[in-house]
Amino acid sequence: MSAPTAAMIAHTRRVCSLYKKSLRNLESWYDRRHIFRYQAVLMRERFDKHKKERDPAKIAQLLADGERELFETQHFQPKKFPMSPGGVAFEREVIPPDWVLDYWHPLEKAQFPEYFARREKRKEEYVTWWEKQYGKTSATEGSHHH
Repeated sequence: MSAPTAAMIAHTRRVCSLYKKSLRNLESWYDRRHIFRYQAVLMRERFDKHKKERDPAKIAQLLADGERELFETQHFQPKKFPMSPGGVAFEREVIPPDWVLDYWHPLEKAQFPEYFARREKRKEEYVTWWEKQYGKTSATEGSHHH
């Protein structure tokens, strides 16, 4: 048996992609799991019916018909997973600001004594640098609330 050609691999991927897109489309149309599952089994049966097809022209026609049918029956508002592109949480990685650590409870800070001791030392160094760079400011002087 010969190795698969690039065209065969490309065709296989297109069929697999069409199948997956079809299932995702069904998932958008049928929100009840048992109804979706029934429709998915029917879809799989349609794909399996032509699994042994060998005529390249017929295969190309079946694939084109399937892609056209998918386009015509696509859902008006397809389901999107939160972390997927288009989802509500896509590329959302909230990095908390440094000042959040100032509001930790003392018992929480006690679990990391070396870190918080070093942090307090660095905060003092930063305040010293700031005052040297910009001068001392009072709390009322820099306030924009009058």
